[in-house]
Amino acid sequence: MARTSGSHSEITGPRILDAALRMFAQHGYAAVSMRKIAGEVGLQVGALYNYTPDKQSLLFGLMRDHMENLVIAWKAQEPAEQPLERLQQFARFHIEYHHIRRDAVFIAYMELRNLSPENFAVIEDHRRAYEDELRKILEEGHKQGVFDVPDPKIASMALIATLTGVNTWFRETGRLSLEEVLDIYSDMVRKAVLA
Repeated sequence: MARTSGSHSEITGPRILDAALRMFAQHGYAAVSMRKIAGEVGLQVGALYNYTPDKQSLLFGLMRDHMENLVIAWKAQEPAEQPLERLQQFARFHIEYHHIRRDAVFIAYMELRNLSPENFAVIEDHRRAYEDELRKILEEGHKQGVFDVPDPKIASMALIATLTGVNTWFRETGRLSLEEVLDIYSDMVRKAVLA
């Protein structure tokens, strides 16, 4: 049986990706089999291969889509004119974008070790492209004498790690609203680089 009766590729394909994303984030890539993903979606395991060649392709596709969409979304922002405002814009964007994509963020950071070397290289290129967006802001601010950043590459990685960390602790039901967190973090980022 190639496909469960009543399934449609335009519906089933996204359901497979959603199930894989959720299960990889909850249980870890190594603990999730193709059989478990198929069961979650209501397919026979053999039918799953009509949508993806293997589990590695699923993981890679999820990570690649996340990173590509992240860079596209950032570049779609109307850029602030000055480096300081642009830096704060980046901080707010990063937190807001990732806030509603916790599973994708978790996988993008925690499952890198499970990528094949070829797939890892592709994801690293995407990550570097995103880090370079922040690095350029820091370099421009340093050149203008606004930022004191001796190594913009290291600073960009450190700031991104700090901003991404919000996903590990922020909850809508917590003491602070997302808007308050955005204000605090954009101010912290500003203070971290000012000359």
